[in-house]
Amino acid sequence: MALASSLSSAYDPSPLQDACVAVDDPKAAVFVNGKFCKDPKLAMADDFFFSGLHIPGNTSNPVGSAVTPVNVAQIAGLNTLGISLARVDYAPYGLNPPHTHPRATEILVVLEGTLYVGFVTSNPENRLISKVLNKGDVFVFPIGLIHFQFNIGHTNAVAIAALSSQNPGVITIANAVLGSDPPISIDVLTKAFQLDKDVVNFLQSSFWWDNN
Repeated sequence: MALASSLSSAYDPSPLQDACVAVDDPKAAVFVNGKFCKDPKLAMADDFFFSGLHIPGNTSNPVGSAVTPVNVAQIAGLNTLGISLARVDYAPYGLNPPHTHPRATEILVVLEGTLYVGFVTSNPENRLISKVLNKGDVFVFPIGLIHFQFNIGHTNAVAIAALSSQNPGVITIANAVLGSDPPISIDVLTKAFQLDKDVVNFLQSSFWWDNN
């Protein structure tokens, strides 16, 4: 029992950035998993403060949405606390495109408007779980799964998202697959999507808007 207990409680810390490559020489170390901590005696109120979440994001873009993040990049005091949030603004028929958060589960509450939201389960089912949300409704997107929000109303919509990481990350699917730098090999994409090379060339040459 003791052996089983010790094994079950042993685990690696969750990653807090895209990569943390090991180095053998401590003098060459630049990053830690997360951010370096200041002396707690030097902590100030401003280390735990952010102002401006009442200001609507600029939704005059091709997808019609804007995300205002409040994570460890905006509030240094969030370091090691495993939580962050974001404001999401949607123009009428605006879309927060299909994306994932590699390091966080998201819980979304609608403040204004009507949103059609959903996520897709992992292989092999790839089942769409979706719902229409109104003001005051709450929906959860499990960690790592592709999800989206679409404003199906005739007016602007606003939502607040809470995420279970100080730095949840975001991978917008179209941007990552079709707008990577350098581009993914066209041979890979034509076979993956079963599309003609001209179609893939067109998609790769398109401008993929980042609403974050």
